[in-house]
Amino acid sequence: MGKVAVIMGSDSDLGVVEKGLKVLKDFGVEYEARVISAHRTPKQAEDFARNAKENGFDVIIAAAGKAAHLGGVLAAMTTLPVIGIPIKTSLMGGMDSLLSIVQMPKGIPVATVAVDGAENAALLAIQMIALKDKDLEKKLEEYKVTMEKEVVEKDRKLQERI
Repeated sequence: MGKVAVIMGSDSDLGVVEKGLKVLKDFGVEYEARVISAHRTPKQAEDFARNAKENGFDVIIAAAGKAAHLGGVLAAMTTLPVIGIPIKTSLMGGMDSLLSIVQMPKGIPVATVAVDGAENAALLAIQMIALKDKDLEKKLEEYKVTMEKEVVEKDRKLQERI
């Protein structure tokens, strides 16, 4: 089974990132979570990205707010897929983070999920790993069936109520 690196630009991002870590844990996907700043610890960011594949990672998730360059910096130094989580900020509600992550130059792709979308970042990483892991693919299929049942049940309760 694959391994995911979850990198936060700041420990203040942990409240959002924990939701994604729970998804990874629920699916039994190994992960490592770190705080590495693109701006304050650029040498550590470079070292981590350049060695990520050799250290057994299959996907990198990068959570960052404001200037949010972390995902792009990591993506520039690895061939592994990078998923960016824009973190909501007090300045622009996360729009600043979203635009910083989604507007990558040609050749440096960073997949981007919704602002504070840690669960979807984790699920996307799981889907990438599941391309070569049939057991994980089955868990994803079961997850989607469970989601469908939950929505059907919510609709049933709504219909009873109205």
